[in-house]
Amino acid sequence: MHSPEHQINRLVPLVRVVDVEASVAFYSHVGFTVRDTAKYKDRLSWASLQSGDAEIMFEGTYGPSDPDHQRVQFYLYSHDLAALRDQLPAAGIDAGEINDGSPGPREEMRVTDPDGYVLMIAQID
Repeated sequence: MHSPEHQINRLVPLVRVVDVEASVAFYSHVGFTVRDTAKYKDRLSWASLQSGDAEIMFEGTYGPSDPDHQRVQFYLYSHDLAALRDQLPAAGIDAGEINDGSPGPREEMRVTDPDGYVLMIAQID
């Protein structure tokens, strides 16, 4: 198998959690610090954390936690998102449109892997 010309450079899991503040507090005990946050109606609705080279993002969701049905989405980053998107159809991969990812990346696209996992691929400068 050959290596594609345009590649992913970074992967950050986005975990959907019931209480973003509780998750931030928990992960702070293993060395993660907050890099960025977003609020909705005065509650923390999204947070990006880092510990050394490790990164994780949390997004608030509704409903109880269910360990048998993890709510995880993967965030991947590319130095040339448009070029990466252009090369995917040749490999039989349906690449989504490039959209505004606010409050996160200014450009991102959605791709689904063979098992149905959603990959959000964002432009990294």
